[in-house]
Amino acid sequence: MDPDSVAKAFVEHYYSTFDANRAGLANLYQEASMLTFEGQKIQGSQNIVAKLTSLPFQQCKHSISTVDCQPSGPAGGMLVFVSGNLQLAGEQHALKFSQMFHLMPTPQGSFYVLNDIFRLNYA
Repeated sequence: MDPDSVAKAFVEHYYSTFDANRAGLANLYQEASMLTFEGQKIQGSQNIVAKLTSLPFQQCKHSISTVDCQPSGPAGGMLVFVSGNLQLAGEQHALKFSQMFHLMPTPQGSFYVLNDIFRLNYA
């Protein structure tokens, strides 16, 4: 599968899972994984999912505008950069966001998130 197809499939899976059941993202991270969320660094799958499930909203919907990817290093990793809108339940205006994932291959032939950086984009 070519990198663009992998990136697109990953992004669809990640955000549909985030919007429906954030705890379901746990298997995409490992203990070495790191999330930087609005400048706060969090390491390890359990800590990352604890952060994501503790965000101060119950329901949201991501709308993806762009997905860019590049191969990364000899181990078969991939950088994926996403921009889009985040609509929170009960809010009139969507928030703009950017997110970068560094995906690494697993021995089983899939990918996990080694690095994840998320930022809201304020106008």
